[in-house]
Amino acid sequence: MKMTALVFPGQGSQYVGMAKTLCEQYPECAEIVAQADDILGYALSEIMFNGDETTLRQTRHTQPAIFLHSYLLFRFIDSDDVAMTAGHSLGEYTALCYSGALSFEDALRLVATRGALMQEAGEKLPGSMAAIVGLPDDKLMPVLAGASEFGIIQAANFNSPGQIVLSGEVPAIRASLSLAKKYGAKLAKELSVSGAFHSPLMKPAKDALAQALEQVEIRDARIPVCMNVDACLTTDAKEIRQKLVRQLTNSVLWQQSIEEMIKAGATEFIELGPQRVLQGLIKRINPHVTVFSIDTAHDVEKLRDSVAIERSV
Repeated sequence: MKMTALVFPGQGSQYVGMAKTLCEQYPECAEIVAQADDILGYALSEIMFNGDETTLRQTRHTQPAIFLHSYLLFRFIDSDDVAMTAGHSLGEYTALCYSGALSFEDALRLVATRGALMQEAGEKLPGSMAAIVGLPDDKLMPVLAGASEFGIIQAANFNSPGQIVLSGEVPAIRASLSLAKKYGAKLAKELSVSGAFHSPLMKPAKDALAQALEQVEIRDARIPVCMNVDACLTTDAKEIRQKLVRQLTNSVLWQQSIEEMIKAGATEFIELGPQRVLQGLIKRINPHVTVFSIDTAHDVEKLRDSVAIERSV
């Protein structure tokens, strides 16, 4: 029996022109984007559609842009067909919005606040991140232990088997690159980011985000959300609030989340948002599940055609 899960991407999947075809083809999408510009008080749509990559890559713009793009897409999905959902880091807010735990306006404001706070934290406590590919599982702790002699460092993302992202102070991250290669990693590369996300260096953002979350109504989720900090399917509003606060300084357990959703019965994953980052990760986590992505208006039309065919059979 087919069981569908929705997944939403996080920071790094943005591109100039994102969501533009959706707004050109669907008037209701253009209306929502105009509403978002009004809520935020600036033309996020102009940055998304026609801005330069440097401006779009600023965390305070990137996060609401990706949320908005994914939000437009999930409105084409019939919730009766979805058993569970999850989002990678920022994408968790989109998942919670889809599940009914957060309203559109509250989620958009929170994501914009989160992006601004994370950018500020990165400026106050500079840090970096590194992608590590092909490191044997039993070698992660030695790498972290060796690099920690140079500063704060931790595993930020467990993305898929053999793909981990580290986060921390710049000297520690740079030390981890040579250590990872020494212990057998196929690739160890510093990333171009504005801060050490999902590490203790995000503590200033975490404290301020906790205050912002206290001002927002969070409802019990109608559809379980597999959350980043513990890879557990969650519907309780109080738990959701606590886990969103912890998420900023904790590791994103993405591989574990996908494995948990498959264990709970998910056989098909639909990624909604810019590009196809999560699709690739999920295929590496479990090649036996069906995965496809929806990004552009053309993708939406293909989805509608396939659903129409399926329901007529």
